Amino acid sequence: MAGVGNAAPAPEDFKAKRRDYNNPVLPGWNSDPSCVFVKEHDNTLFCTTSSFLAFPGIPVYASKDFTNWKLASHAITRPDQLPELGTSGGGPGQQNEGIWASTIRYRNGTFYLITSYVNLRTWGPKILLFKTTDPFKDDWEGPLRMENPAGDIDPDLFWDDDGKAYVSVAAGIYITEMDLTTGKAIGDTFKVWNGTGDRNPEGPHLYKKDDWYYLLIGEGGTETNHSVTIARSKNIRGPYEGYEKNPILTAKNTDNYFQTVGHADLFEDASGNWWAVALSTRSGPEWANYPMGRETVLVPAQWSKGGWPIIEPVRGRQSGPLPAINRRVPGAGPWAEEPDAEYFEPGSQLSRQHILWRIPKDELFAISPQGHPNTLRISPSRVNLTSDASYQPTEEGLGFIARKQTSTKFTFSVDLSFKPTTSSGEAGITVFLTQLQHIDLSIVHLPSSSHSETLVPHLKFSVEATGKPNETVPEMKTIPVRESWLSHPIQLKVEAVDEYKYVFTAASTYHPSQVVHVGEANATIVSGGSGPFTGTIIGTFATKNGNEKETASAYFSRWMYTPIAQAIDAGVYVPSFVH
Repeated sequence: MAGVGNAAPAPEDFKAKRRDYNNPVLPGWNSDPSCVFVKEHDNTLFCTTSSFLAFPGIPVYASKDFTNWKLASHAITRPDQLPELGTSGGGPGQQNEGIWASTIRYRNGTFYLITSYVNLRTWGPKILLFKTTDPFKDDWEGPLRMENPAGDIDPDLFWDDDGKAYVSVAAGIYITEMDLTTGKAIGDTFKVWNGTGDRNPEGPHLYKKDDWYYLLIGEGGTETNHSVTIARSKNIRGPYEGYEKNPILTAKNTDNYFQTVGHADLFEDASGNWWAVALSTRSGPEWANYPMGRETVLVPAQWSKGGWPIIEPVRGRQSGPLPAINRRVPGAGPWAEEPDAEYFEPGSQLSRQHILWRIPKDELFAISPQGHPNTLRISPSRVNLTSDASYQPTEEGLGFIARKQTSTKFTFSVDLSFKPTTSSGEAGITVFLTQLQHIDLSIVHLPSSSHSETLVPHLKFSVEATGKPNETVPEMKTIPVRESWLSHPIQLKVEAVDEYKYVFTAASTYHPSQVVHVGEANATIVSGGSGPFTGTIIGTFATKNGNEKETASAYFSRWMYTPIAQAIDAGVYVPSFVH
């Protein structure tokens, strides 16, 4: 990223005009953002965020006005790109493995995305490099598996004025010159800065401006002590001098609604304005309730010639010199806050916003299978969402399809037809953080109260919270399904009524006014714990709960996700943007 600070004159439709906008700009689970502004792509800003165990992996978003974001592509769309993702975190144990923080950059017509794959049981992070000339297509080249001489995470990619490419990684910050065609290191690896002395100096990004090398990092751990600090040197090898007014961005020791601010990246737009993106958590200083996890925020910055960048603090209602509103973003992907209305028509495919937990086993899923048009069939996996110690993700798969929760208040519903033959069959909807923290509403067949050998349909409300052992959770509840509902699909629905509560209901699709309140649960159940780096996803599942005699598939139809409102401060809501 050599030569930053040399923006071309802005085109007429890009001229900056100060206007208000809301944070987060990429709501929902979108942590560790990295962005690059590309004049050659019609003045478009491209950002990527962490994906951990989600598949497809490594989302790439695009925006022309920095506030309306479209999902452009994913760098990982094929199992053979990273087979390890299928085995990461097998069983109910480690849920934070997979793809960690990435960096996206652009040079000479090519987009480069460098990232790390992490197996926490063996460590030894793998550095992966992807490339494409068209970021709106799901056909990124790679990954090229690169050497990792420093053996750590959060790789950054930087080109100096002489064309040499350098990769920086965390653990204190180490820099290595790399051959981007072979993935081999060139020369030695040198340590340049250990931050200001706080723990976990990580998330490096290297820039060159006004003949200075600037090194931006995160410190303090990605909790409420998180911060962004910066140092600079006249030589890439150092020594690096830390800014006397560090940190340049943080929310620590404040009562701000937006907390855990850190892991930032800087970019300059076509009008010569500077901006920072960072991760942040909408939790307030209590840092107890934040189901959507770490999200992407945007804040204005100033960076004078020869000086240090000055970044505004993160607020829910922000103002900055933004480009004109422009939704003319190419590609077939959805907008970041777009609602879902999925009818699973014959010949259709899952939309890009759908994700799976690890690489999927394709035979578990089908759209409009024979005899069941306009449905999504999920065949039951042996394990349920929590799984067990013997679970083998690659061989068995998980009968689970989801999408990110992107709005504080929302509704999600599906119509479900499901006729299991045993009491082990189960299918339904879930608010899911990890396999150890999820809230479920399902249909099961249990013994009749009057005839113990007869199985009858029940609504089941259950909570898995072993990932937060001190959390108070509601007890499991089962309610017999009304006999008048049995000849038609049953609508299962979850509503986030505010920042703190999910409410689960069921209704007859034949008599939709017949609504049964099944249960409710606090959002703290799916905040932190075993999923400190991720955020909630909402979706559908089917399982045989270990009983191989159960073979019944679940048929889901009318998948509806409707964003309603975003919290931008404690108890302060604005309408979710719907195109």
